[in-house]
Amino acid sequence: MQAKLILKDGTEYIGESFGANVSKPGEVVFATGMVGYPESLTDPSYRGQILVLSYPLIGNYGVPDKKTWESGKIQVAGLVVSGYIDTPSHHASKMSLGQWLKQEKVPALEIKDTRELVLRIREKGAILGKMEFDRKVDFLDPNLRNLAAEVCVKKPKIFGAGKKTVILLDCGVKQNIIRELLKRKVKVVVVPWDFDPFVKKIKFHGALISNGPGNPKMCGPTIETVKKIIGKKIPTFGICLGNQILALSAGGDTAKMKFGHRGQNQPVQLIGTKKCFLTTQNHGFEVKKVPAGFRPWFVNLNDGTNEGIIHKSLPLFSVQFHPEACPGPTDTAWLFDKFIDKL
Repeated sequence: MQAKLILKDGTEYIGESFGANVSKPGEVVFATGMVGYPESLTDPSYRGQILVLSYPLIGNYGVPDKKTWESGKIQVAGLVVSGYIDTPSHHASKMSLGQWLKQEKVPALEIKDTRELVLRIREKGAILGKMEFDRKVDFLDPNLRNLAAEVCVKKPKIFGAGKKTVILLDCGVKQNIIRELLKRKVKVVVVPWDFDPFVKKIKFHGALISNGPGNPKMCGPTIETVKKIIGKKIPTFGICLGNQILALSAGGDTAKMKFGHRGQNQPVQLIGTKKCFLTTQNHGFEVKKVPAGFRPWFVNLNDGTNEGIIHKSLPLFSVQFHPEACPGPTDTAWLFDKFIDKL
């Protein structure tokens, strides 16, 4: 079945459907990874977005078991690829990508010239769009919704049983962040984005502010909680959205980027050294103003944007990229060790 991807500037693309035949609006963004589509599709940071994958062949290794996903379901509003492979070949494959998308009622289109679409987004910026089949829908900006509230846990969950306890503020956490913490033998208490551990009198040795979708300024209760945490000088580690929330909590500022960073090949430099790391990223906002008492920690070598902040004397730091990767390079997994050492 044929359908359309319609951009708000009036541009239309005709594509062949290989997912669910349902009309959906969203923000159209692109990612440059060659692999990792199951992890990307289940990443809560993609909530409300129509994802265009720039790599031309998608679906060739199928869909693995649910235990390897980054959340319990597909989070994207829709998927666009150049070439869909409906005959997967991989020992871990449980079903084809098309079957999975249909099960989860997520639309997907095969549009041959995704190169032109990616260039349009890169030059004009992320743009609202909609995937239309028989039913028409209106354009809808997901960044006007509190997306973190949509994807976080609804009540606290406990993982592991280590001597040290980490409270994880869930704004849309990827499951591999929890896995990386558990590898390091700590108890992890995952709480909703608006949960105050001090009101509930939960004792913890460190706090991790998770990744997540949307505008960090929508996470007011999280920002207020982090203000209390850093006021007590408790070791704090922020990832992706958590980087922006830590900056806002300490008096910094954030801004929306033109088209963001999405993929597993973003180069960042550790400031003050000649060390470069390849990183996985997925965000549309950035830290624009580094708060007082902090200094820039990493910088993006493609566009010079901030990739992390670290306090000059307290155990408070955060990064814009994903050290847990999954998918992607594990160059920066050492950051979890740094955090655990501070507990």
